[in-house]
Parts: sequence; C-alpha cells; structure tokens
Amino acid sequence: MNTTLKSIKLGLLITSLTVAASALAADNAANQVALDLKLPAPAFKGTPKDIQLSAYVEPLSDKPRPPMMVPAGLKNLAKGAKLTASDKNTTASSLEKVTDGDKEASDQSIIFMRKGTQFIQVDLGAPAEIFAIAIWHAHNSAKVYRDVIVQVADDQDFLENVRTIFNNDQDNTSGLGVGTNKEYFETHEGKLIDAKGVKARFVRFYSKGSTESALNEYTEIEIHGRPAK
Repeated sequence: MNTTLKSIKLGLLITSLTVAASALAADNAANQVALDLKLPAPAFKGTPKDIQLSAYVEPLSDKPRPPMMVPAGLKNLAKGAKLTASDKNTTASSLEKVTDGDKEASDQSIIFMRKGTQFIQVDLGAPAEIFAIAIWHAHNSAKVYRDVIVQVADDQDFLENVRTIFNNDQDNTSGLGVGTNKEYFETHEGKLIDAKGVKARFVRFYSKGSTESALNEYTEIEIHGRPAK
C-alpha cells in the first residue's frame, strides 16, 4: 500500500511538472516576435560560374530567408559597444563602420583587414543573453568567405567559458576546431545565426579571406539580445 501511494504521488508530481513546463513553453512562444532585421539593397544577381567552391557550400537561394523568431524587446547590443581587432592596422575609426548601421555594398561601407585568420571582437560591457547574430562581410559580388567562426566568452582574452556559436571551418585551417556549419554566399541578407539565448559579454567574429580575395572584409555586425538576468 505504501509503495502504491508513493507511485501515485510520483505520478502526480511528474504530471504537475509536465503541465508547468508546457505552460512555460506556451508563454515563451506567445512572447516571441519576428526579428526586425533591416536589410540593404541587393548588389548582384546570379552566381558566377568561375568560382571554385568546396563540397560544403550552401546553394545560393533566390527566395527570401524565413524570419527568425526571438523574444520581444531585444536590442542590437553591438551598437555603441567597444570594438577591437586582431589586425592592429585596423583603426578605431574604421571599426566604427562595423556597427554604424550602414550595410550597403559600396566600398565606403566596408572595412578591410589583412590576410590570414583575423577577428573583430565586441565587448558588450556586461553579460548579456544573445539570441540572434547577423554578419555582413561584403556583398558587393557573389563570394564565399572562409573559416567564418563566431565565439563567445566571459573574458576578453577568450580563456574562460569559450563557446562556439557558428563554425564553417570544416578542415580546421584556423585552428579553432572542426566546424560543422556550411559555407555560404554573401548576399544583402547577411548571415543570420541563432544564438539561442547564450549568456556572454564578449563576442568574436573570425574569417580567413574569401573566394575573391585573401583580405578579410566586414560591413556590419549586429548582436540582438538583452541584459543577462
């Protein structure tokens, strides 16, 4: 009888927890909205046939990207954040272009960094919950960037609690681990990454040239999130 009573109580507890979890999931879904991402004008159509591509490049789609659902009330935390770069020739004034809101395909909107694996680092100033990350390298022509890697960490030297949000370096030429994401064509839509609410203060954006040039190019970075609870 005692064992039966315990089983009944356990069953009621599990049911209660399941109902609570379902209610929380429904509440979270009700508070989700489509991410409001402002896109620049398209700069090219079609794919040049002379580009040498790897076997793991996503086909260039001619359809609009589906909206990403995120919690309501997020802000672009990259705007006004402190920016640094691995390429010490990159000045503070040029880095400001990466978060100035100008995503157009003109040369004036793009910053250029030296060849090899380079990164731009964003200091959000305090830990934040990050739900969506958007990157525009340069979409003035159809090209594929190499070793696109996004990592977050709790310290500026990326030694504490480092987590990889995106990595398409499938042969590990940048030495940050073997990536499982696919390479992709740069377009006016940029690359939109689901960060799933990861908590971090620092974000790094890596790349290693493109199918067009050994130089690294960046037009705009957005980090959509909110202060960590």
